[in-house]
Amino acid sequence: MLNIKFIRQNPDAVKEGCRKKQVEVDVDKLLEVDKKRREVLQALEDMRAQKNKASKKISETKGGKEKQKIILQMRELDKNSDRLTENSKKLDEEFKKLMLQIPNLPFDDVPLGRDERDNVVFREVGEKPKFDFKSKNYLEIAENLDLIDVKRAAKTSGTRFGFLKREAALMEFAIINFVFENLLGEDFIPIVPPVMIKPEMMRGMGYVERGGEEIYFVEKDNLYLIGTAEQIIGPMHADETLEEKELPKRYAGFSSCFRREAGSYGKDTKGILRVHQFDKVEMFIFCQPEESKKEHQLLLSIEEKLMQALKLPYRVIQICTGDLGDPAAAKYDIEAWLPSENRYRETHSTSNCTDFQARRLNIRYRDKSGKLNFVHTINGTAFAIGRILIAIIENYQQRDGSILIPPVLQPYLNGLKKIERKK
Repeated sequence: MLNIKFIRQNPDAVKEGCRKKQVEVDVDKLLEVDKKRREVLQALEDMRAQKNKASKKISETKGGKEKQKIILQMRELDKNSDRLTENSKKLDEEFKKLMLQIPNLPFDDVPLGRDERDNVVFREVGEKPKFDFKSKNYLEIAENLDLIDVKRAAKTSGTRFGFLKREAALMEFAIINFVFENLLGEDFIPIVPPVMIKPEMMRGMGYVERGGEEIYFVEKDNLYLIGTAEQIIGPMHADETLEEKELPKRYAGFSSCFRREAGSYGKDTKGILRVHQFDKVEMFIFCQPEESKKEHQLLLSIEEKLMQALKLPYRVIQICTGDLGDPAAAKYDIEAWLPSENRYRETHSTSNCTDFQARRLNIRYRDKSGKLNFVHTINGTAFAIGRILIAIIENYQQRDGSILIPPVLQPYLNGLKKIERKK
C-alpha cells in the first residue's frame, strides 16, 4: 500500500507508475473518495464539538424551556451524526478498496517494458556443458533411473504432480541441508512455517487483487494455501513494532508451496517443471528503508553463490516494469541453462517490496530517536527444489544415462558421487 499523502501530492507520478506496470487504477476516483472522506470526518469532528458544547450548556441551564430547546437541538445533532457516521463507513470501505488496487511503484532504474519479452539480461555466468553424445531431457533420464514418477502421480493426483523417488528424494534433503548451512552463515533464522494462511494476511502481502486466480482457497476453513513461504513469513510480524537494533531481521523458510498455474494450460504439462505442489527454501528480510537496496543485492548475491557452488550455468535477468508483480519495486530472476531445451529457465527470483507490504500489514520499527517508521521487506528464492533437480540432472548427465552429483552435495549424501541404473 502506498502512503495516501504521497498519492495526494504526486498523483501524476502514481498514474505513471501504474501505467508502467500495465495496471489500470482510477487514481482520480481514489482522490475524490479521499477528499469526501476527509470532509465527512471533519463534519463529524465539528458535530462532536457542537454536542459537547450543547451538553455543557444543558448542565448550566436552569430554565425548563431553554433546556428543552437545547435537548431538541441535541437530538437533531444525533440524527445528523448517525447519518454522517454511516456515510463515513461507506466512504472508508470504498477508500480502502481503491487503495488496495494501487500497486507498488517501480524504481526509476527498472527497465521499461510490457511483459517478459522486455526483460533485460543482466549477465551470464558459467560454461554450458558440451556433450559428445546426444543429450536427453531430465524426465527421460529420471524415468530411466526410476527417480521421478509422473505417471503414478497422475493416477493418484492428476496432471502437474510427480513422485520423487530414490536418490532424487535424498537429493532434495541434501539440497535443503546445503542451503541452510550456507544461510546460517548470513544470520538467517531457519523456519518451517504453516502452509495455510488467513485471507486478510494474504491480502496484506499484496497477492490477492491481481494474481488471486493462482491461489488455492479452502473455502470451508476460510484459508489459503501459500504459493511461497514469503507469503506467510511477511505477516508473522503484522501489527508489531520492531526495534531498530533487531534489523535487519532475516528468515529462511522451508515449505511446500501450492499454485494453480492458472493461465498456463498447455505449458510444461509433462514432468515437474511447472507443478501444483513443490518444495522451496525462501529468504525473507525486514530492514530499514535505507538498507533495502543493499539487502536486495545481498539476496541476489546469495542466489548466485548457491548456483556457482553447484556449478550450474545461469543468467541474471532484470525484470521490466510490466512484468513486476504488485508488491515489487524491483526484481531480478535467475535462470538455469537446460541443455534439452537449448535455453534458460527460471529457477529463482528476488524482489524489493519497499514499505508496500509493511503498510498493509502495519509492521513498523522504532528508530533511535523514538520515531516509528515502516520497515522494508525483501524476498528471494534460495532454491525451488524441483527446478534445481531438473538443472542438475540435465547438466550433469552422462553418456551411459547416469548422473554425476555436484561435489558440494556429495557430503550430504554419504559421499555418493553418481546415480546409476539399478542392476
